[in-house]
Amino acid sequence: MSTQPRPLTPYERLGDWIDNHLDESIAFLRELVRIPTDTPPGDNARHAARTAELLTRMGFVVERHPVPAADAAASGLASIVNLVVRRRFGDGPVIALNVHGDAVPPGAGWTHPPYAGDIADGRMYGRGVAVSKSDFATYVYALRALAALGTLRRGTLELHVTYDEEFGGSVGPQWLLARGIVDPDYAICPGFSYAIGVAHNGSVQLEVIVHGRAAHAALPATGVDALRAAHALMDALYAHAGELASVRSSVTGIASPTLVIGKIDGGINTNVVPDRVRLALDRRVIPEERADDVEYALRALLERVAATLPGITLEVRRLLRAWPLAPLPGHEAMVDALSRHASAIVGEPVAATGTPLYTDARLYGEHDVPTVLYGAGPRSLLESNAKRADENLVLDDLRKATKVVACALHDLLANAPPRARAVRPQAIP
Repeated sequence: MSTQPRPLTPYERLGDWIDNHLDESIAFLRELVRIPTDTPPGDNARHAARTAELLTRMGFVVERHPVPAADAAASGLASIVNLVVRRRFGDGPVIALNVHGDAVPPGAGWTHPPYAGDIADGRMYGRGVAVSKSDFATYVYALRALAALGTLRRGTLELHVTYDEEFGGSVGPQWLLARGIVDPDYAICPGFSYAIGVAHNGSVQLEVIVHGRAAHAALPATGVDALRAAHALMDALYAHAGELASVRSSVTGIASPTLVIGKIDGGINTNVVPDRVRLALDRRVIPEERADDVEYALRALLERVAATLPGITLEVRRLLRAWPLAPLPGHEAMVDALSRHASAIVGEPVAATGTPLYTDARLYGEHDVPTVLYGAGPRSLLESNAKRADENLVLDDLRKATKVVACALHDLLANAPPRARAVRPQAIP
C-alpha cells in the first residue's frame, strides 16, 4: 500500500530554500566584502550603490536616502547613503533588520587579501565579513525565503542598510528614525549565531586637552608642565577605573563599567617643557547607568584635579556619547522565537545575554523599539578576528543563522502585536 509523503512544515520549506540558495548568498556576501568601506574615511556611497544594484536585481524596491554632504562631514564621514527596503505581507507588526556596511581599515598582518573575499576551509576572509557584512546576506536571504514561501499574510519586514556604526550611528539609524523615514515595531540588529543579544554597554569618549606654558628645558620653573599635569589627571582617572571594578551589572554577559585612556600626544620638542597634552579616553556605560550622568561625573573629576594644578587649564570635548541598550518590553517575543529556532538549528542551547560592546542597535532602543542582536558568526569576536587581521566567517554559521532568522521572523510576523507606543523621554543626542 502506498503512502503519501508527509507535507513539509513551513520551517522545513524555509530551510530547504536557504540551502538551495546558499551559493548565491555566499556570492552576494563576497561582492560586498570586495568593496572597501574603511571608516575612516567613511566614503561609503559606492558600496551603497552596489548594494542597491544587487538588491534591485533580486526584485526589491530600494529607497536611497543620501545624507547631505555637510551632515556627513560633521560626523567625520566623506559620503553616506542609507538604503531602505520594505516588504509588506499584510497588516501587522513592522520588523526592521538593520545592517551596517562600514568597517575599520584593515591594518597589517593579513595572510588573505582583506578585500578579496577568499574562501578556504569553509571560511570567508575579508575586512567586515564578520562585523557585519555577513548579516547583509543573513537578512536578505531570510527575507527572500519568506517571500518565496508565499503563505505570509501579515506584517512588514524592512531592511535598513546604514554606514556609520563605527562613528556612532548619528547619520545612519538615528538619522532615519529622527526623520520618520522608518518607525518599526521591533528591530533585529547584527549579532552572532550562538547567543541572542538583549543588552549592551554604552560609551562616553572624551578628548581632554591640558594647557600649560612652554619653557626652555634648562629653565623648567619658568613654564607650566602640561605633561606633569596630564600625569596627575591620568592617576586620578586610573584610580577611578579601579573603583569601577566594584560596580556590577545585573545583565548576564556584562561585568563592570570600564575606563581606558586610549591615546596621548603632545609636547613640542625634547628640550622644551610641554605646553599642551591631549588625552583621549573611553568610559564604558553599563545598562543600569545613564550616559549623561557618566559624562557629568567624568567632567567633574577632571575639573577637581585641574583645580589643584596651578597654571593649568583644560578643554574637554565629547567625542562620543553612546547610550547602552537595555531590554524593552516586547523584546521577549523576539528572544523566544530566536532561541527556539536557534537551539534547534544550531544544535545547542542559544540563550539571551548582554555584551560589553556598544553598537548602533541602541539607537532603536532610544526610539522605544524593542531590539535584539542576532546574526551570523561565532561565539566571540576573538574567534572571528573582528577588527584584526584575517577577519573571517564560518560559512556554515551563515547558513544556520539565515535559517534561524527566517523561521523566527515567520513566527513574529504571524503572532507579534505592534508595539505599544508609549510616550517616554528620549535620550539626549
